[in-house]
Amino acid sequence: MKKLLLLTILVTGCVGLLTTGAFMAEAQNLPKIKEYRIERAMSPQEIACIECHRKENPGLFADWAQSRHANANVTCLDCHMAEEHDKDVSKSHFKQYEQSGVKFGSKQYRVPVSAVVTPKDCSRCHPDEAMQYSKSKHANTIEIIWKIDPWLNDGMNSEFERINGCYHCHGTVLKNTPEGLDPATWPNVGVGRINLDGSKGSCTSCHTRHKFSVMEARKPEACGQCHLGPDHPQIEIYMESKHGDIYTAHGDNYNWESAPGTWTAGVDYRGPTCASCHMSGAGTTLTTHDVTERLAWESQAPLTIRPSEFKAFPAQTNHEVEREKMKQVCLQCHGKTWTNGHFVQMDKAMIEYNEVYFKPAKAKLDELYAKGLLDKTRFFDERLEVEYYELWHHEGRRARFGAAMMAPDYAWWHGFYECKKRFANFMEEANELIRHNKKAYIAKDWPNATGGTTKPEEVFGKTK
Repeated sequence: MKKLLLLTILVTGCVGLLTTGAFMAEAQNLPKIKEYRIERAMSPQEIACIECHRKENPGLFADWAQSRHANANVTCLDCHMAEEHDKDVSKSHFKQYEQSGVKFGSKQYRVPVSAVVTPKDCSRCHPDEAMQYSKSKHANTIEIIWKIDPWLNDGMNSEFERINGCYHCHGTVLKNTPEGLDPATWPNVGVGRINLDGSKGSCTSCHTRHKFSVMEARKPEACGQCHLGPDHPQIEIYMESKHGDIYTAHGDNYNWESAPGTWTAGVDYRGPTCASCHMSGAGTTLTTHDVTERLAWESQAPLTIRPSEFKAFPAQTNHEVEREKMKQVCLQCHGKTWTNGHFVQMDKAMIEYNEVYFKPAKAKLDELYAKGLLDKTRFFDERLEVEYYELWHHEGRRARFGAAMMAPDYAWWHGFYECKKRFANFMEEANELIRHNKKAYIAKDWPNATGGTTKPEEVFGKTK
């Protein structure tokens, strides 16, 4: 009897051990439980930041106080704190602690901070968003424009024009002076800014300081800060479209403040915004901060190509997979027949632009260069170079963007109609030069062509 009891105990123990081992082996593959805890206390240094800025910068303080950051007890130091040896440490801020008459002017409160908060800083709490953003065209736009833009490569505009124009959206390469940040490079919130800590971009391009509102980033006006004008009028195109019309009529009733990753068509909003289609989650399509995703065409390039074929910055994507992601977004509000039909029409517009307008114009431009009738030394100083450039950079883009975003006035009157006029004039003048073997007039007095042509070392490394 005792032997039988002992055997039973041994068998039961072995089964228990095997079961426990199997559970532990399986448990290793289970997702980890996320821990989220808000620490309500603040250090004396954090309190000093808040008290000082509340007095010195009341608008800044008010933005932070109304933010989700403040609600989660994320303070100034969580974003701005740096190491003393960091390149972007604020020297002027240190001087505050040397003033004996100032309330917090003592070494106790001396903490190195940086004026520039970068995606690397944000990644401490938002790692996925920072990683996605780093792969996008936004974050890498400095590299892209220096590879393809004759304004930069031929020095056809001044540094001052670049700072106030191109770099305001595309981003500067931040640099220091003995006094601190170089005013020629800062302030700047361009999407492709090269930061002193090596990271690329600026989250505050869309989530403005110091509220960092998700509502702001979801509204089309956030994108319209840069995506507007004759060459990429996405905000104007959007406002003309049915989507924009619905937003204008009903946007005040949208739930702009729903938690990140939960903003849902038909629940929180009726008509989509730029963010709804290009970034927010919908159906099986996950939220992303890589705006290169969901694109089946690179439609801002001179020749419309697949994003993976864009030599200046080849996307690590498959256009068929990305098209399906975008379709999932459309299907939240539209039927399958409507959705498929839209993309058939859009694809036809892209191909027609390529074959009818761009390819013949490019072939004619190459012929003029080959015959020595146009000078390759610089771009824009001969009228046909400007005509060719605006054919694709202005009218051609507007036609393609208008077709993609369902804005008929931009697709036709601002787009293909203007393409026809530009194309006809370009071909007429080009053929005249060829017929008479006459060289084009070169503008000797092209103004302010004083910009540097050396590619930034921080992006391209040292060049010979």
